Amino acid sequence: MILTIFLFFISALAIYLACEYFVNGIEWCGRHMKLGATAVGTVLAAFGTALPESAVTFTAVVFGKTDQARDIGVGAAMGGPLVLATVAYAVVGGALWLNRRRLQRADRLVQVDHKRLAHDQLAFLSIFVFKVALGLVAFAIKPWLGVLFLAAYAIYVWREITSAETAPEEEELEPLKLRPQNASMGWAALQSLLALGVIAVASHTFVAQLESIGAALGIAPHIVALLLSPVATELPEIMNTLIWVRQGKERLALANISGAMMIQATIPSALGLFFTPWRFDGPLLVSGIITACAIVVLWNLFRRGQVDSRKLVAVGLLYAVFAVYVGVHFYG
Repeated sequence: MILTIFLFFISALAIYLACEYFVNGIEWCGRHMKLGATAVGTVLAAFGTALPESAVTFTAVVFGKTDQARDIGVGAAMGGPLVLATVAYAVVGGALWLNRRRLQRADRLVQVDHKRLAHDQLAFLSIFVFKVALGLVAFAIKPWLGVLFLAAYAIYVWREITSAETAPEEEELEPLKLRPQNASMGWAALQSLLALGVIAVASHTFVAQLESIGAALGIAPHIVALLLSPVATELPEIMNTLIWVRQGKERLALANISGAMMIQATIPSALGLFFTPWRFDGPLLVSGIITACAIVVLWNLFRRGQVDSRKLVAVGLLYAVFAVYVGVHFYG
């Protein structure tokens, strides 16, 4: 147990440190590719940090030998968006509020492209509602609909890249950590890939230790799968948001969350449709409903044009609602 706890904290520290290298490298990659902050967050950073949790879904649904193993993959495909739509946004709001003096912010407002983020919430919501609806029905051609989710993500990436503003050259970036004197595209890409490798290994270790701690404490496997594992697999995105917010770059932080949510709404869903019956039980359906509610709240906040960081923190309470439901469902 001591070794488990040691690996738990060491892997969490490794994820945070690797994320610092990753966000630093990916910003330089975006600069060389002439991408703005939004595209860097929604496409480059989101795709990289979403790989660990996408790998969890892929492994479970493709190589799982039992229905229970494949159900874990479906749970991951639903748990990821829930964590991102609640906990991740709450982390941004909390980090902004705690760092307001250091960032010299006179108010608590989030400085982002509100119109674009509002549009992203609607796009995600439309795909997510379709995804949940498919979990309630069964018909012959349902597995083929996974292609639509892959196409939806491809369209999203194309829109983000083609509509991305050019990164302003006067914006200062921190020196490349791996090669401060030579921040070329090659070195930036190498640093990002090496950091991503560390993130993947550390995330896998973190999830394994979390499951072991849950078993040692007598926590039901279903609760670990629905509540704790999604938080663990989304830890890279959460760490990225903390790093960027502390640097006063909440635009990158929120773009990273928005892009990761779009990946979670499409790629794991396609895998689930291809390799599983994609049928939802009560907890999965409730997780979908709460996720949709969180997105509606976020859309309404961004639509108004001014978002107080404290309101983002409040969105995280919806995750607590789901936690209470899961606890009552399995123990009540």
